[in-house]
Order: sequence, then structure tokens, then C-alpha cells
Amino acid sequence: MAREQKAVLAGVDGSARALDAVRWAARDAALRKRPLRLIHVGEDADCLAAAEDAAAVPGVEIRRGARTGHPAQRLIEESATASVVVLGSHGLGGFPGMLLGSVAGALAAHAHCPVVVVRGAPSEDAPVVAGIDASPGGDAALAFALDEANLRRVPLLAVHTWTDMTMGETWSVLPIDADYGAVAEDERRLLAERLAGWREKYPDVDVRPVVVRDRPVRGLLTAGRDAQLIVVGSRGRADFGGVGLGSTSQALLHHSPCPVAVVR
Repeated sequence: MAREQKAVLAGVDGSARALDAVRWAARDAALRKRPLRLIHVGEDADCLAAAEDAAAVPGVEIRRGARTGHPAQRLIEESATASVVVLGSHGLGGFPGMLLGSVAGALAAHAHCPVVVVRGAPSEDAPVVAGIDASPGGDAALAFALDEANLRRVPLLAVHTWTDMTMGETWSVLPIDADYGAVAEDERRLLAERLAGWREKYPDVDVRPVVVRDRPVRGLLTAGRDAQLIVVGSRGRADFGGVGLGSTSQALLHHSPCPVAVVR
């Protein structure tokens, strides 16, 4: 028997932002040719009907269900059988105290699949942005970003930021008298090498390397002004020694001008 295809999962709470997330999830499900699963955790199951109306995209199979319990915990459990989880920018904002940090943040840190938090109203022909760093999980985030860019037929901006730390195999602090022009050139070379194999896997994606001397959050927020999605790993160079969701990912979830995907 063929294995059941993993669905795109959208968290529903009746809020306008949750409906924005449902619309984003429905389009992603259509592009990926996967079913869409709408889940509400709580007692107001009527909001699922409005969500289903918002998700009306030709060719997308829609499933819906209500659950009880703690929203973050239940959605983390549901993520085990999903290809991606999509939430509104305030998470399940219809629940008292369930703001972004406690629901979307928890999902981004502990879900079994990528998590997308929908913010803003980006153009569908805008590029996808991927944050590139030296973290072990970086390849998973880059693969997800390339998949999205390929499906949406838009360019991918591969953004690598650096300040007083170099990319390399391990991060190292630059000496005070470093030649920053030479360092920038080395960073561009390392990024090109990092992307080389991926260009072969995704020949139809216009991959545009971007090397910026700036902090990761600020560099990605700047790139995100004209993007339809920013993709990052759940940890990165700003997250050494941390537990759970990294500081760069958290900042983007709160301040990004466009949807953010966090890939563990």
C-alpha cells in the first residue's frame, strides 16, 4: 500500500491572521500537490468552516479537525505527520496568553517539520530569501528554501552576513588589523562553494548570492523587505550554547516584513 502523503498543516483560531496563514498554506499545498489539514485546538470548532472557505484552492484536498489541550503541545504532536506547519503571525492569538513567543516559538523550536509564520502581504513574484550560515542544520534550511523558490518560480537570494567572524568550517574571530576587503572576498568565495552543489540540484532556480557585512538579523530583515519568504535554520551562528530556538530565528519571527520559515 502506498504511504499516505504528508499534508500541509495550518493552525486555525478564528483570527484574521490565522486566515492569512490558511491562505498561504493552501497555496503551498497546491504548489506541492499535497492535501491541506486545518487544525483548531480549543472549543470554537465553528472557525474551521471559515478557514475552509478561506482555503478554497482548486485541486487541494482539505481535511479539518478539532483538538483539545495545550495549543503548542497538540500542534507539535500533529507536526509529526505534516510536511510543514503554518501559523499566523501571532500564533494562536485567540487563546489568552498564547502569543507568538509561546506558540509559534514553541513550534519553531520543537516541531517535527519546518514551521512557517505568516507575516505581511508579500507579492507572489517576490524572491525567496535563505539565511546561509555554517550551522550543521543549514543544509536543511537551504533545501527547503530552494524547494519553495523552485515551486514558486522565483529567484532565491542566498544571504550570508559577516562581521568580525568568518564562515569557514568553524566560526573564528578576526584580528583587529584584519584586511576586511580580503575577508569579504573570502566570504564570497566560501558562499559560492557552499552553493555550487545546490545549483546542480536545482538548475531551474536563479540563485543569487548576497554577502553583507552586517549582523544576521539586520541583514535578513533588509533582504526580507522585498521578499515573499525568509528561510532560516532554528539555530545558527548567533545561537551557540543556546537551547531551543535561536536568537536570530526569534527576532525574525517577531519583526520580519514577510513570512518566515524556520527549519530544524
